[in-house]
Amino acid sequence: MAIQIDHDQSISKKIKGISESATIAISEKTNSMKAKGIDILSFSFGEPDFDTPENIKEAAIRSMRAGFTKYTTVSGIPELKKAIREKLERENNLLYSDSEIIVSCGAKHALYNLSQVLFEEGDEVIVLAPYWVTYPDQIKLAGGKPVIVDTSKNEDFNLSQDELERSLTPRTKALILNSPCNPSGKVLNKEDLKKIAEVCLTNNLYIVSDEIYEKLSYEGINPISIASLGNEIKERTIVINGVSKAYAMTGWRIGYAAGPQKIISTMNKIQGQITSNPNSIAQMAAVEAINGPQESVILMRDEFKKRRDYIVKELSSMKNISCRLPEGAFYAFPDVSKLFGMRYQNKVIENSIDFCSFLLDEARVAVVPGKAFGSDHFIRLSFATNMKNIEIGIGRIKEAINQLR
Repeated sequence: MAIQIDHDQSISKKIKGISESATIAISEKTNSMKAKGIDILSFSFGEPDFDTPENIKEAAIRSMRAGFTKYTTVSGIPELKKAIREKLERENNLLYSDSEIIVSCGAKHALYNLSQVLFEEGDEVIVLAPYWVTYPDQIKLAGGKPVIVDTSKNEDFNLSQDELERSLTPRTKALILNSPCNPSGKVLNKEDLKKIAEVCLTNNLYIVSDEIYEKLSYEGINPISIASLGNEIKERTIVINGVSKAYAMTGWRIGYAAGPQKIISTMNKIQGQITSNPNSIAQMAAVEAINGPQESVILMRDEFKKRRDYIVKELSSMKNISCRLPEGAFYAFPDVSKLFGMRYQNKVIENSIDFCSFLLDEARVAVVPGKAFGSDHFIRLSFATNMKNIEIGIGRIKEAINQLR
């Protein structure tokens, strides 16, 4: 008789406690429905719908033809570190040496490496809700505990200094910032950042500053890196960034971190045991992205702004929905909580997951529930899709909502 193995019992408890990415799960369900011939419009994707600019692709082709297809230094090639270093000085008023920079397989990979280096069993990490879905689970994977501080209780997602201080305990190790924020589009201004920096310095906290959407901001707003507020706070900040959002290079998988040399060198040690170097060809493409012409970034940003203005205006005009104008990123994050308790046929909409399921099944529109971001009253719609899809999708949502009673 064959021995029956319970593989579920073999899976580590740490991994069992990790959630599947809600954005990926919805994308997969959407693709599955499309494969069956169902006409689905998706607003769930967190990537630009534009192609990677030609000059960047040409740089990759040149590197391949030149035979640049071997292993590189684990922490990134010198040319890319130099480009990142000069970018940080030029655009963010931040000075780093090459030993204070590491290039990873995407910004998500840089964040994972950092969490493994910085957090351990018993550490608490402040995460501001709404948050990018991956932050809490990466903290858990390192043995830490995410402490969620809700900023969605007012219309502007502001964090008060008192609220932040109340969330601290002797175990608090760090705070994660994301500005511009995925999913809310909130950009923290200088005064906000100064207050946060003051609390973190007083309590010896590290700051993880995720700045991946910095180039996608509107109305002339230039997001500020908290690390630029002074040497003291810079010494306690690890800046995370990459080329995926600004240059439509999501599939190229190049992100980076800049911070204190000891932390970066330890991240390099971790990376050397997990992935080794990032893709050699993509690194050369990233050099061109950062150093080359920036007109494509401006064109993408201007198009995103047009879409943003349209989608926010239309959502705000719908009964029982309110939507603030995001200052950055490419997401609308409307409050749909006034629809909770309403019915369609025999089903009651009780939360953001129910509402998203309703839109997917009845309107054939895919959006992401706010619960995935720690803010159940909201849903996230990406406007990184063409205007025709946005117009049709918004029309479907409006029609579906009108059927709720």
